[in-house]
Amino acid sequence: MRTIKEVAVLSGVSVRTLQYYDEIGLLKPAKVTGAGYRLYDEESINTLQQILLFKELEFPLKDIKRIMENPNFNKKEALSRQKTLLKAKRDRLNRLLDLIGRLEQGETYMSFKEFDLSEYIQALEKFKKENTEEIMKYWGSTAAFDEFIKVARDHESSIAQTAVEYYGRVEKYTDAMKESLSHFSENMENMEKMQKIKEKGCVEKNKDLIEQLTSNVSRDVKSDEIQNIIGQMLNLLDEEDQPTMDLGENYYDKLIDGYPYNPKLIEAMDQQYCKGVSKFIGEALQYYLKKKPCNSKFRII
Repeated sequence: MRTIKEVAVLSGVSVRTLQYYDEIGLLKPAKVTGAGYRLYDEESINTLQQILLFKELEFPLKDIKRIMENPNFNKKEALSRQKTLLKAKRDRLNRLLDLIGRLEQGETYMSFKEFDLSEYIQALEKFKKENTEEIMKYWGSTAAFDEFIKVARDHESSIAQTAVEYYGRVEKYTDAMKESLSHFSENMENMEKMQKIKEKGCVEKNKDLIEQLTSNVSRDVKSDEIQNIIGQMLNLLDEEDQPTMDLGENYYDKLIDGYPYNPKLIEAMDQQYCKGVSKFIGEALQYYLKKKPCNSKFRII
């Protein structure tokens, strides 16, 4: 028998981690003394070796626990799935290393193909496999969802560019999209809220507020009048009507920058309302959001 400290030294795993494995039922000690000390036998240590192998292969602890507890668990399929994921990560790292090499040699142009969305694509594939009924309910067919995945594959670089702009990193975008998938039914139900929002007249109210805002762009964007209009626009919905989604930590920066710096948006806004309106709205938003910082889990119509 070995003490928990001896096992920690032997395996390189901290004592606290071994205690945590015990707490979640992943690795129980062979014996606990009357004084509360954990003791591990050779079988326990062999089990720990298997756990560490799966961790090295980047299996989540919940999956490792399922593998260890269920002798009928399809380890071969799990290993194959993880192998595919690791290969995708390896390919991504190779692309990033190649990018670094080119940048070191003075190359300044950078496409976004290096920032691939393979993990996100795999999350979509996994979601399709495990949530067929929901997909059939909201998409009509799995073929329609397959087409959605195909579009994501075909536009991977442009999506990655947007992900970096709004979230800072592709990984954060992927995490946000995974979180969104985990609330798929809830998000789809949010679409039904959109109709209720229209019925409540929120869309028309928003149009009225925009007309008030753009009626005279010579006004001071810091004035109470303008800031009140901006506040009403950003808080138009009641709490219960507000669909939520994580738009990324850079969302508001991109929102503000779009009005004074995006040529297409400037042209469209100026044509629809009047010259200079896009810059006016951008400055008004900038002042409002500077005074009242907002969470990136923005509620939108």
